Amino acid sequence: MPGSREPLDLVGVQVPYHFRCPISLELMRDPVTVSTGQTYDRTSIESWVATGNTTCPVTRAPLSDFTFIPNHTLRRLIQDWCVANQAFGIERIPTPKQPAEPTVVRSLLNQASSVSNPFQSRLSALRRLKGLARDSDKNRSVISSHNAREILINIVFSDTGSGSSELNQEALALLVMFQLTESECASIASDSNKVIYLSKLLFHSSIEVRVNSASLIEIVVAGTRSSDLRAQISNVDEIFEGVTDLLKNLNSYPRALKISIRALFALCLVKQTRHKAVQAGAAETLIDRLADLDKCDAERALATIELLCRIPSGCSAFAAHALTVPLLVKTILKISDRATEHSAGALVALCSESEQSQRDAVSAGILTQLLLLVQSDCTDRAKRKAQTLLKLLRDSWPEDSIGNSDDFACSEVVPF
Repeated sequence: MPGSREPLDLVGVQVPYHFRCPISLELMRDPVTVSTGQTYDRTSIESWVATGNTTCPVTRAPLSDFTFIPNHTLRRLIQDWCVANQAFGIERIPTPKQPAEPTVVRSLLNQASSVSNPFQSRLSALRRLKGLARDSDKNRSVISSHNAREILINIVFSDTGSGSSELNQEALALLVMFQLTESECASIASDSNKVIYLSKLLFHSSIEVRVNSASLIEIVVAGTRSSDLRAQISNVDEIFEGVTDLLKNLNSYPRALKISIRALFALCLVKQTRHKAVQAGAAETLIDRLADLDKCDAERALATIELLCRIPSGCSAFAAHALTVPLLVKTILKISDRATEHSAGALVALCSESEQSQRDAVSAGILTQLLLLVQSDCTDRAKRKAQTLLKLLRDSWPEDSIGNSDDFACSEVVPF
């Protein structure tokens, strides 16, 4: 066993040895007792078992089972000790939420899935399951292992002819917390009634329902290998309109922005329906919201912009927005290598089709950005796109810009 069991000195206060986990030697936050009677911090003993160990770390005796019983008495003693030593900067350990019990999960799923149960009883069961799922990854794993996804899919799409009920909506909110299998995604994608139902939910009065619908659409599109099925989903006009409107909505909070960007990107991977995204106003919306996105979402937004720039209508829509070119130039080398690559790719498409875009790029200071880019440690693809841009723009430079540029003289770009 690691280390000494002498009292631990924590910010000048000695922690009693029996408050310390025998594995980590740290103050226990969630003490649990195993079958041998020894107590450990839950995180430590779970990690011990997860690595394949089947014995008690202290006694080395075999564990007769892997049930961990919360030691409430010890936890309360630890909390009392923390309170007593608050003057020394010790923070009280919060009471941990207990993991979901498989028997409770089974009971709740049965209660939610039984059509003979009262509506409120089923709704209550779904809400309790949602609360458990939100608490931890482990709870979601326990719930998923009890055939929850199939049960939830059935509830989400049951009795949809009369509209969306709270039961459908709660099941949807819970379902999007799980990653669906390919067959589950295909079963939804291949059913036009289910796809149309999800598209209608994108215009629901509740923004939370709209976000969950967009999330399930993204999960299904991303999880379906069949290009025909992906095209079948993205061919529904209302889906692009709903996802774009969600992204455009000024009331959209961080999760709504993240989900709508993910959904729009997944839908735009289907080449034959990208024009529908343009018709729905995706080009203007992406540019308008780009500054509101965090790094990961900005990367995905720029990837979507590059995809839409590959079709004539998308190129025209972006070129018509006064902020497109300046924003794309500004993002080069500012967010990440991946973002830089997508920005450069979009600029190649725009500058190949529009002289005005070329002039806008030069006015936005693209020369300096490109010279820095080709000398940076970014991806080879980004450098190739930068070199292509330099060739495209050579006739748009001010006459003395290259000749007087020390950056250009030391760059790897060869004269044209």
